Amino acid sequence: MQYFLAKTDPETYSINDFEKDKEIIWSGVRNAQAVIFLKKMEKGDRVFIYHSQGEAAIVGLAEVVGNSRPDPDDKKSWLVDFIFIKKFSQPFITLQQIKREGKFSDFRLVKQSRLSVMDVPINVLEFFKKQGLDF
Repeated sequence: MQYFLAKTDPETYSINDFEKDKEIIWSGVRNAQAVIFLKKMEKGDRVFIYHSQGEAAIVGLAEVVGNSRPDPDDKKSWLVDFIFIKKFSQPFITLQQIKREGKFSDFRLVKQSRLSVMDVPINVLEFFKKQGLDF
């Protein structure tokens, strides 16, 4: 199982929206590097949902439930089906906390802050667990 992080603007689509919908098609990603990560996702992989505006924090967890595939309406985009697993209780793990730790300069969330989908390295997963995230 691999772990990824997917960003969403909570004013456009929040973790609360996802919780209500239960299952979604993650779409609209056009950045070539982010699309590479969508292509790598396989059934059973886990995805941290990150609110990119406001609190700038990891707010929930999803699971990949289908095969990733090209977006038939957009040659540059890719689609992946996610199901809602859980919303993390506050306090969330924020970007500030991750940066303050000072150990994750190689984590794309820190070094490529505009990238909307990325992998999550093992050392970051260990930090998340130490911070109390149950995944």
